[in-house]
Amino acid sequence: MSTIIKKKVQEIKEAIESPVDNDLSFITRKIEVDSVLSTGSTLLDLNISGKRRRGGGIPGGIVVEMYGPSSSGKTALLAEICASAQALGGQSKIQDPEARLDKEYARIYDLKLEPEDYSRPDTVEEVFNAVQIWKPRDPDKINVLGTDSLAALSTELEMSPKGDKMGMKRAKEFSTGFRKTARLIAQNNWLMLCTNQIRQGDYGETTPGGMAIAFYASLRIRVKQEDLVYKEISLDGGKKVKKAVGIESTCFIKKSSIDDPFRECSIFIMFGYGIDDIRGNLQYIKDMTNDAKYQCPDGNSYGPMSLAIQHIEKDNLEKVLKERTIDLWEEIESRFESKRNPKVR
Repeated sequence: MSTIIKKKVQEIKEAIESPVDNDLSFITRKIEVDSVLSTGSTLLDLNISGKRRRGGGIPGGIVVEMYGPSSSGKTALLAEICASAQALGGQSKIQDPEARLDKEYARIYDLKLEPEDYSRPDTVEEVFNAVQIWKPRDPDKINVLGTDSLAALSTELEMSPKGDKMGMKRAKEFSTGFRKTARLIAQNNWLMLCTNQIRQGDYGETTPGGMAIAFYASLRIRVKQEDLVYKEISLDGGKKVKKAVGIESTCFIKKSSIDDPFRECSIFIMFGYGIDDIRGNLQYIKDMTNDAKYQCPDGNSYGPMSLAIQHIEKDNLEKVLKERTIDLWEEIESRFESKRNPKVR
């Protein structure tokens, strides 16, 4: 046997006999220690990952789809999360194929739209090309790629004079795009946020773009407007006038590989303000404790919501209210836990 062959045989033997490295920690999302981004709603953050990290939130390295009917709050959620990334030193790159996100709307959420971070792509291919060449300013932060919305994207074939008569090209391009970028997003700890519309198909509710987004998304949130939030004022002479000042929407976790799925919570989006976390927390505590009035952290209680909000903001009790909401949520969640013995294999 030649020396070269002997050497190869010895290498193979050593490789077989060497201990196998079974450390798979590199594929575990360290939500407990890594930073997360907030949706602007304490309750939604908790419902996303409250069992894995106190306070919850959205970790990086995943694709998130937020979908629902018009005027339900999808863009508001996207803007809140992008602003959260910027507040923590990350970069938010926003692609706006619907061409309706402006600086005035973004300012409501304290979202800064820099020219280099804002674009209006026409096609699916443009969106994914931008992902593949992106070089965020600080790679150690959670950087966000937001697209609002997938339903507005077209294809080169569809935009050509010939057109896409079969309507299948877009779904194929979404599938190809996610296949090429899913690992890139995970490796760089980016967060890809996508809003999407809903359609009624032959088999019920569906979202445009084929099935790719549903498969590749680690988190899918169905957003639905439930009611309007009204404010009533009294004019001179006693005449009362009522006006809609916001909406209440339900966020339903339809899919999650982060924490338990199929949870739901309410969020309040106030016109000119954004997601009202104080209002949401006060309503949650009132509902869960079956109180007649809204309870503030300092022990005071109020009938009208507006008075409770004013009191909390005046005395800077927002963080105290948030912690109380988290404590109550965790207490309720613990009652659903069942103690089981380890599985026997």
